[in-house]
Amino acid sequence: MIWVTRAGAKVDRVACPWLIGRFIDPGAQFLFVSPERVLETAHLLGGRSYDAPGADFGHEQGPEGETCTFVTLMRAHGLWGKDPALDAIARIVNHADTKAGRSAFEAAEGEGLRAISEGFALTTPDDHAKLEREFPIYDALYAAHRRRIAHDEGTTFAGGPKA
Repeated sequence: MIWVTRAGAKVDRVACPWLIGRFIDPGAQFLFVSPERVLETAHLLGGRSYDAPGADFGHEQGPEGETCTFVTLMRAHGLWGKDPALDAIARIVNHADTKAGRSAFEAAEGEGLRAISEGFALTTPDDHAKLEREFPIYDALYAAHRRRIAHDEGTTFAGGPKA
């Protein structure tokens, strides 16, 4: 499936392709276009739109506060609450991508992720290069949270004993 969003990716528009490619649509292709072309491009190509006004998936306002597109995608695809490590990543992304005081979740790592994402955005205007460079960060965060959770539960992780 083709997934279309706004050019100029930062936190949510990098985290969402990671989530989509790893957990929702392994064959996903991502297009970054001008904001006014997101919906039209997705429609013309039979794709899905995300993180843009009027998109299939975007930020939502709930009683707990604002949730980012990453959380919306997790909930829409039945991932929320199924994997504690992925839920932890969602809280971090949400904190990094929403304004303080409006976010549904607080996560200390969110401040670091915001700074890292803004730094990558300064190093290249190429959104696909951002995905290539930043996906290992999300993979590492996910692995660290899986290991922490396994350790807390007294189970093994990646075939190794509890450290």
